[in-house]
Amino acid sequence: MFLNCDFKEGYKIIDTHCHLDSEVFKEDLDEVVNRAFKNGVEKIIIPGADMKDLPYARQIAHKYERIFFAAGVHPYEIENYDEAILKQYLHDEKCVAVGECGLDYFRFKSELAEEIEKEKEEQKKIFKAQLELAIEFKKPVIIHSREANQDTYEILHHYAKDLVGGVLHCFNASEHLLRLSQEGFYFGIGGVLTFKNAKKLLAILPQIPKEKLLLETDAPYLTPEPYRGKRNEPVLTQFVADKMCEVLDLPKKELLELCFANSQKLFFKGSA
Repeated sequence: MFLNCDFKEGYKIIDTHCHLDSEVFKEDLDEVVNRAFKNGVEKIIIPGADMKDLPYARQIAHKYERIFFAAGVHPYEIENYDEAILKQYLHDEKCVAVGECGLDYFRFKSELAEEIEKEKEEQKKIFKAQLELAIEFKKPVIIHSREANQDTYEILHHYAKDLVGGVLHCFNASEHLLRLSQEGFYFGIGGVLTFKNAKKLLAILPQIPKEKLLLETDAPYLTPEPYRGKRNEPVLTQFVADKMCEVLDLPKKELLELCFANSQKLFFKGSA
């Protein structure tokens, strides 16, 4: 399917955000995983987005030695939030993080200002609850933030000193959120970097401390060029890496070793 994906350099990549539990991977999951592992992807982390998907995410993680999962609830799925059940998953040995959790003000169920404010407050409540779990279980947190930069920053700034770390998944090039690099947060960079309209992200990427950069796909979404429009999958992390090398003027070996080490430090406590 992907003609230019022979990854011969021997470097290792960790796809830190990949929804392998998505329905679109059910028919050919083994092929997708094997293709990734044969082309430089060393580990994959499945983020938790909806409580109902967690059993399958855990099942995948236990089927493949080098796949892990996170347990959390996306802001659009907070109606299903159940802390007692979430804790059961957080005890699992293959669970490496809490999330993805956070705030998303892109769309609301109601157009009424009062109802919108109620929904924002409920998102904040569940977001904070998951940050409390991250502190309790001493696991890093995977953050989703869309059109909610101010509130996301204020909440993370408040909790930062007690968290063991976290990543701003699919970093949205917010200068406001960039300040969180000083408080231990990492920044997930994916296919958006290769898009023609990614001018803001291209401009801000060099401002991110290199020791805080992570690679991700967010597969099956946000497929990088030159495969935009097709289903995304972990093997395509290398196209994101190529663009990062171009923007940061770094040799590919140096960039991949850097991102791998960063991912190991955040999610696997620096283990090889």
